[in-house]
Amino acid sequence: MKNNDIIVNIVRFIFLVFLQVLMLNNINLAGYINPYLYIFFILMYPLDGNKGLLIFLSFLLGLSIDIFEDSGGVHAAACAFIAYIRPAVLKYSFGVSYEYNSIKIRKAEPMERLTYISSLVFMHHFVMFSLEIFSVKHIQLLLTSTLFSGIFTIILIVCTMILFNKKST
Repeated sequence: MKNNDIIVNIVRFIFLVFLQVLMLNNINLAGYINPYLYIFFILMYPLDGNKGLLIFLSFLLGLSIDIFEDSGGVHAAACAFIAYIRPAVLKYSFGVSYEYNSIKIRKAEPMERLTYISSLVFMHHFVMFSLEIFSVKHIQLLLTSTLFSGIFTIILIVCTMILFNKKST
């Protein structure tokens, strides 16, 4: 990772934690739709970055959200899980391009990018809501929360990527 990438990731980490805690945690549509934009940090972490560091930073990211939400570690566990599983998701989303380190997530084909984002978002939400609800009797609530919060989060992440896309000249 270059020095510029380190600074960008530090700023992104801090900004996303504060945005999630101060604004997005207060959004609750229909009782089970919550946006979780903070996982954008994990999605956009440089592909050539240290994978062990990503897992540690993801755990810290989730733990930061857990501290402010008083949620007992569910965000930390879900973030660490998707950081760990990220290389496998990158491989099936981007195929050979990932194996040869020739992809840029922001410049990838829209369908590949959507597959990557959707996979990690739904995995994160499923793990998080499973740990939060922790009851087989409430499986419908688990699946409904995962589906609708996931869709809302994916839309928010895609809009953020479009909004902050670096224009190449």
